[in-house]
Amino acid sequence: MKKILIKNVTLITMTNEPPFVGDILLDGDIIAEIGREINLPAGEAGEIIDGTDMAALPGLINAHQHTPMSLLRGFSDDLKLMDWLERKMQPAEERMTPEDIYWGAKLSMAEMIRSGTTAFADMYMHMNEIAAAVEETGMRASLTRGLVFTVPDGGRRMTEALDLIERWSGAADGRITTMLGPHSPYLVPPEPLGEIIELAEMRDLPVHIHLAETREEVIQIREKYRMTPTEYLYHAGLFDKCHVLLAHSVHLNRRDIGRLSGMQGGVSHNPVSNLKLGCGIAPVSELLEQGITVGLGTDGAGSAATVDMFEEMRAAAWLQKLDYGDPTRLSARQALGMATRESAALLGLQQEVGILEVGRKADLILISLNKPHLQPVHNLESLLVYSANGADVDTTIVNGKVLMRGRRLLTIDEEELFRQVRTRAQRIVEGI
Repeated sequence: MKKILIKNVTLITMTNEPPFVGDILLDGDIIAEIGREINLPAGEAGEIIDGTDMAALPGLINAHQHTPMSLLRGFSDDLKLMDWLERKMQPAEERMTPEDIYWGAKLSMAEMIRSGTTAFADMYMHMNEIAAAVEETGMRASLTRGLVFTVPDGGRRMTEALDLIERWSGAADGRITTMLGPHSPYLVPPEPLGEIIELAEMRDLPVHIHLAETREEVIQIREKYRMTPTEYLYHAGLFDKCHVLLAHSVHLNRRDIGRLSGMQGGVSHNPVSNLKLGCGIAPVSELLEQGITVGLGTDGAGSAATVDMFEEMRAAAWLQKLDYGDPTRLSARQALGMATRESAALLGLQQEVGILEVGRKADLILISLNKPHLQPVHNLESLLVYSANGADVDTTIVNGKVLMRGRRLLTIDEEELFRQVRTRAQRIVEGI
């Protein structure tokens, strides 16, 4: 893989260093050098990208996704959560073939690459097809097969989860990692939950699970176990023994937050999906005050409608300010950190991505600033969080490979993608 030198770009490294104009050299899949001025040695081959009027920052990391749900975008809007789930989502998902899963996942990946996301955590079914799409598109991903034990096929799902781990961990030049994925407290009873925790501890596997997304879940767990959903996981030993990625975590009381303090991993805040489904506002400020890592995710496009992480950053900041009546809550820099460094930590990739630093993986994006809504530049971090959107991303690079340049996707045939998506989506939802 040839070297790539990006010249004269405004660098946001997400370290303690303020933004500065300089160069960044990529050598294979690694960031080789960052400085005020870098030149390739005479006669050495490499691609030079002019970064003038662009900002370079770590690739955004989507900490909670259901990629194939892009096929159901706009299909079930403006419904209450259980109506959305039971009347629309579940019947449609039951019709999805493995090939549908592949193309739906690829549609989400196209949108993510176009909007500056370089890595994501996914939980769904037919994960081999999703992994194949990751391998082909060049993205980085942490994959898990969603596990449900309130239906007869729970054992089959567990077999599929273990097959995913054996087959895909470390695949695609190390871009694919895996987790175990018990869906949620209300779909995983105590015995299988204990078995999953034991397996995760024994094999050093992270755990990806939904937690306290709705008030209904809190009521259901309280009636069944006389605990909150967080207490249920706490008493099962999940937070003592495993690195855990908690999706949503909207309905937490103070004791719940205390029980999460010191955990390995943290919370994926998904503000757009939570807003659109009327689920509530996660207590992000309290989580941060307790030292709990909070990253950002979109959830699936079936609920969030978009997987643009710029929308999530903006929503996250605005919601905390509104919830507390305090405009100083959750600064732009904090929101940007949640979409990069903190999400990287949730995926267990904090030593590899999320920061632009020599020796880390070459995952980064270039944002064009030569646009009316991005001028003038007083504070670049504020501008990116409050004014930018995914369409401002010019170039996306993962593992040193350019996946998009000048807004043109290089690893996905969009014409074929759209043709497949239109016919498959129509068949899936017809008559529902």
